[in-house]
Amino acid sequence: MVAALRPADAPQGCVTGFGAGHEATQARVEAIDRALPQTQCTRCGYPDCRSYAQAIAEGDAAINRCPPGGAEGIARLAAITGHAVLPLDASHGTEGPRHLAVIDEAACIGCTLCLKACPVDCILGGPKAMHTVIDALCTGCELCIPACPVDCISLVNVTGERTGWAAWDATLADEARTRYGFHQFRLQRDEQERTARLEARASALRPL
Repeated sequence: MVAALRPADAPQGCVTGFGAGHEATQARVEAIDRALPQTQCTRCGYPDCRSYAQAIAEGDAAINRCPPGGAEGIARLAAITGHAVLPLDASHGTEGPRHLAVIDEAACIGCTLCLKACPVDCILGGPKAMHTVIDALCTGCELCIPACPVDCISLVNVTGERTGWAAWDATLADEARTRYGFHQFRLQRDEQERTARLEARASALRPL
């Protein structure tokens, strides 16, 4: 039987450990995570914003690896961590306006690969059916772009000359964090259900 999951059970780079040291580290991770824009773009080199926050808190990553947060994001992280303000590490990208993914619906073949790539589940569609992006929920992470085999997804600037946190806000970040948490929960739930089905099928084929 598959154990029931709750969205809170979704793995998001949990810090391990016990006692006051763990609590202090956890509080530091939380503060750093809330200073990140939550685009979940992976450009920092980590699988999600939470993992990057944990790496910063543990001294394993610099504070200047988040292009979506830009210069203001680095300043926020410096204030939290006590580290010196640094220029954005260009090897991880450049600061720019927030983008919206747009699908050319006429060219879309309904492969569903972009649905799987989207970290906040903002793309609607099904197998061999037209896909579309929910504009208000798109973080502009760009992860759907390389996933598309027919190059039918493009990016549109939706914030003009505003970049970094000037192109984002805490409300959007909180919503993106919540949606990413449910995305992770859904993936884990789906995998557990798939495993349970395979085990049940194998059990039914075993000779008595």
